[in-house]
Amino acid sequence: MTWDVALILGIDGLANGAVYLLAGLGLVLIFSVTRVVFVPFGDVAAFAALSLAAFETGRTPATIGMVLTLALLATLTEVGSLVRRGEAARIPKAIALWGLLPAVPCALAWATAQFAAPQAVQIAASVLLVVPIAPLLARVVFQPIADASVLVLLIVSLALHFLLSGLGLLFFGPEGSRTSALAGGSLQLGDAFSVSGQVVLMVASAIVLSALFFLVFERTVAGKALRATAVNRVGARLVGIRPARTAMLAYGCASLLAGLIGVLIAPVTTMYYDSGFIIGLKAFVAAIIGGLVSYPLTAVGAIAVGVVESFASFWSGAMKDAIVFSLLIPVLLLRSYMTTHADEDEEELDQ
Repeated sequence: MTWDVALILGIDGLANGAVYLLAGLGLVLIFSVTRVVFVPFGDVAAFAALSLAAFETGRTPATIGMVLTLALLATLTEVGSLVRRGEAARIPKAIALWGLLPAVPCALAWATAQFAAPQAVQIAASVLLVVPIAPLLARVVFQPIADASVLVLLIVSLALHFLLSGLGLLFFGPEGSRTSALAGGSLQLGDAFSVSGQVVLMVASAIVLSALFFLVFERTVAGKALRATAVNRVGARLVGIRPARTAMLAYGCASLLAGLIGVLIAPVTTMYYDSGFIIGLKAFVAAIIGGLVSYPLTAVGAIAVGVVESFASFWSGAMKDAIVFSLLIPVLLLRSYMTTHADEDEEELDQ
């Protein structure tokens, strides 16, 4: 280990941490609003990367078929719910929202594949194509059990990941894909060290998107509605905020973040139909460091995970994932020590 090697590993860790930062923000956003640990977050990112790879090879992305299938299931679920509640007059609106609206990015993606669009259009189409996935999954799977315990929601979320992995294998096949670099050139640091343009783009994107994330939460009505729902669901409902609507907004924002992650990491790693799981797990470690509620601590945790992973891969490539996940042990011990615990008898008396 020399200073030059340490500098290279540090830069690589920052690039990985930038990805985990965006993923961690998405996980915390969904959990704080809905109490769902959205395990399939990484799968959405993988689908975006595979979609971009399909565009570059002149193929129509299989993601179109997946989104249309989910849209059909969500439409049937919503229509059935309206019929049971005796609100048949709202069925046309439901069909437009859950059936026709997700078809718009699918049509854009199909047109992009047919006419050999430039790379910028392919990137935009890949990101927009996966944006409906998380809201559609939420409508079909999570909204009917929104009042279940966190443990039940976690189990369902984990089962949903395995379902999406199977669908990914069905739609995309077992072959891996890697896209061309989004940014060329390099940034020279000193006389003997340079940083590739792709790494600079990843870090810069994380900084810019995090700043936009902060501005949306602080300056927009939708962002304040998300914050209100995260702080107090009952209070938000009392002031006219619909938790179900803010939940869908949270899923949509997280799906957008996942799509951006997918196109950022596609040039630097070979993506398979199930590659998103490990990305989601490492982002989950960062989110746990932030307590699944704190965005700044999640950002710190994401950078720590990226740097630890980079240095661990230098010392032992086979053990790097185990070393990263072992970060959970001191964090959980510390949180357990700092949390006030109540006896079961006292909790029953309080109730």
